[in-house]
Amino acid sequence: MTNPDYSSAHYRGSVQNTKIYVFVLFFLFGGVTSLNSILIPKLQSVFSLTYLESMFVESAFFACYFFFSIPAGLLVQRYGYIKTTCIGLLTMSVGCLLFMTTTQVTIFEIFLFALCILAIGVVIIQVVSNPLISLLGAPDSAPSRLTFAQMFNSLGTTIFPYIGSIFLLGDISTINISSLSSAEVMAYQTSQAYAISNIYLVLAVILLLVSILCWIEKSHFPAPEKIKQKTPFLKTFNLLKNYRFAAGAICIFLYVGAEVAIGSIMVNYLMREDTLHLSGISAGQHTAIYWGSAMIGRFIGVWLLYRYSAARILSTFAATAFSLLIISSSTTGLISGWSLISIGLFNSIIFPTIFSLASVGLKDRAPEGSGIICTAISGGVFIPLIFGYIADIKTLRVALLIPSLCYIIIALYGLFFLYQKQKKGAL
Repeated sequence: MTNPDYSSAHYRGSVQNTKIYVFVLFFLFGGVTSLNSILIPKLQSVFSLTYLESMFVESAFFACYFFFSIPAGLLVQRYGYIKTTCIGLLTMSVGCLLFMTTTQVTIFEIFLFALCILAIGVVIIQVVSNPLISLLGAPDSAPSRLTFAQMFNSLGTTIFPYIGSIFLLGDISTINISSLSSAEVMAYQTSQAYAISNIYLVLAVILLLVSILCWIEKSHFPAPEKIKQKTPFLKTFNLLKNYRFAAGAICIFLYVGAEVAIGSIMVNYLMREDTLHLSGISAGQHTAIYWGSAMIGRFIGVWLLYRYSAARILSTFAATAFSLLIISSSTTGLISGWSLISIGLFNSIIFPTIFSLASVGLKDRAPEGSGIICTAISGGVFIPLIFGYIADIKTLRVALLIPSLCYIIIALYGLFFLYQKQKKGAL
């Protein structure tokens, strides 16, 4: 697969229509992923989980990035974008339907299994979406184009948690499991399983409809017969010999881990008496602000990336996120709560900018590169676990030092690119 020439017949559909479908994909996988930040406090309440145990929700979800991202990239090369997209959407739909089984067997592990299947589909969709939107235009504008697509991702991460909090977090602070009998606990857990499964049932129907629509409108996607290169699985890893790409993958690992850790504890953090002291629903809706502010940041980011070096913007935003974490962990009340929420604004351009900088020059190996970078999203497995462990043995405030270290390393990555620009005259 080579960079497309839209004056040729490489794509059967128009560029604009292709972008619309990709934007829908960004919206869906962003929204589904962000629901975890609402599901975590819900399951923590239902099963009386510690912070470390509750972080296994994110670990189960993001472990799929580690195991399935590179195979998904090879799947794109073998079957093309449209078939791979439909496979991803159908897999997500199956994962959502599996939540129905939790109403019969209400144990934490069943929720994790359903999340894993759902996550496999999300991985496939993300591996499809990232290189596809990068290819839909000139390479120089890829960072701003991917950032624009991420705005739809942010729209999903705003809407889904907001709605989810209304249906899931209403009684999170009013039920004390320890005061219930065994029969009452079982009845309560079953009722909550129904509440959770109903939300995912609606999602399953939506995902199925979108997959059907994508197949019907398949002329707008790249023709699979034009995707010729088949790369052996292990050979994919030789992309890591490119130090810029390898460093970018590491930064994606750190960034996703930091973002997920913060989003996962946001509800609990904002309910604390020494921060905003919110109710469950209100804390969930404020968590939607955390995710939604990234959408605002991406509007600003698109404008900035057309005018300034992508590396400069990356280092500035990452350093600001680091500063906000330090402020939140060392203050109380409104300043502490809103400092943490505001990090979402500066998360906005970090992922797409790292992705674009790391992917420069990959050309026909873009799907493989996307697979490796999506594998690096498995930072969402390890960093939240470390975060949860420290939160259990120390405090949430001390645990905030973990994502702060991630952001400072990302800022240094941006500074490294600035140094390379000064040294060579161009990135």
